[in-house]
Amino acid sequence: MEIKNLSASVEGKEILKGVDLKVSGGEIHALMGPNGAGKSTLGNVLIGHPNYVITGGSITLDGKDLTNATPEERAKAGLFLAFQSPVAVVGVKISSFLRAAYKQLHPDDNIKLQEFYDMVKKELRRVGLDESFLSRSVNDGFSGGERKRFEIVQMMILKPKIVILDEIDSGLDVDALKLVAEEIKEYHSDSVGFLIITHYQRILKDIKPEFVHVLMDGRVIRNGDHELSDRIEEEGYEFIRGA
Repeated sequence: MEIKNLSASVEGKEILKGVDLKVSGGEIHALMGPNGAGKSTLGNVLIGHPNYVITGGSITLDGKDLTNATPEERAKAGLFLAFQSPVAVVGVKISSFLRAAYKQLHPDDNIKLQEFYDMVKKELRRVGLDESFLSRSVNDGFSGGERKRFEIVQMMILKPKIVILDEIDSGLDVDALKLVAEEIKEYHSDSVGFLIITHYQRILKDIKPEFVHVLMDGRVIRNGDHELSDRIEEEGYEFIRGA
């Protein structure tokens, strides 16, 4: 995925002001920054949220221009966003939701129905969710941590090429965070790239990013490796603001 000079606004206010970023398969990137820096906006823009308007620049994946693509087209191309605040979809069972999404994204895979649901149950168990969640509506009545864990289940089932995780560690206790981190490491491969959006280093202690980017005022103003995230944890963002 390559982001070039990306600018975007919401409700007429410019939030992103020329973001450049490239994430390749096999790489783990962390995007850090204080609250209000535009991190979640970037995630929403990348997945095609209709409330966000791209005003400049481009988004490509494997050379395909997704700048003006629909969310469905972006998902089919291999983009996946785990939302910071996943919403409930009352009346849509998890079993039906995952099956329909999988068939849309992998139409040539003729996996048998029971085999598919066995796979889903396995992934639910791996993140500490009971199999009974299959019959529940998507995120309906889920705790914040359960919603985040179900985002990871979706990742494991839908098999995207580029995974964007927006504050995936928020709402997770220590044990759940370890389960989620293990799933991320399990899914990571030479053909999958990760962009982990966070303003804390909590999840980065389990998953060491090769690349760390700092977003402030809608721009990436600093690039580094995991040592940059270590310094941010120790000193905050003041040393970057003063640079």
